[in-house]
Amino acid sequence: MINIKKFNLGFTLVELLIVIGLLGAIALIVIAAINPIEQANRARDTRFKADGGQLVSAIERYFASRSEFPWMTLTSTIKTDDALTFVTASDESIGICGATCTGSAETGYGVLINNDELKREFRERDFVSATTTDEQIMIGKEQGSSASVYSCFVPLSKSFRDKACAAGKVYTITGSARAPIAANDPTCIASSDTWISAPQYVCIPE
Repeated sequence: MINIKKFNLGFTLVELLIVIGLLGAIALIVIAAINPIEQANRARDTRFKADGGQLVSAIERYFASRSEFPWMTLTSTIKTDDALTFVTASDESIGICGATCTGSAETGYGVLINNDELKREFRERDFVSATTTDEQIMIGKEQGSSASVYSCFVPLSKSFRDKACAAGKVYTITGSARAPIAANDPTCIASSDTWISAPQYVCIPE
């Protein structure tokens, strides 16, 4: 009589549990390394920086062709060297929104859009309709004819904040003035809640 040995080619329950546990641990390590929230915040900050730069460029082009800023078009008493108190990008004086900032009529678009310095889609950006400080872009100009127009926003990603802090490129805003926070100042590298509750901005141009 011939003995035929049977071989069990499957896995035991213990082996399967060990493999599942190892895969779970690897997944956690990968997620921690990627940090999806940080990646999303970095993408948002990059977008805000690009949009802010486009907005400043549009304002400068408008000035170059008309010798006046958008806010001067609305109020004739403002002069070239006058300061502009920081306001949200949705303010009519900036030139994205018109008197209403709704609908497709000309009154819904600002002078930058109506004069083809920006595309109409720019008015649909999320920062235009935002109501909280951390989701808005602020536009201002300091006193003086040679003073730059600045576009500032509160960064949400740690990488943006750390880089700006190390370079001393973080500001608080009061009126039309930007006050720099010293490089690596403890308040600069504080928690994200502090950045928003006592707004700290990065600005374009840097």
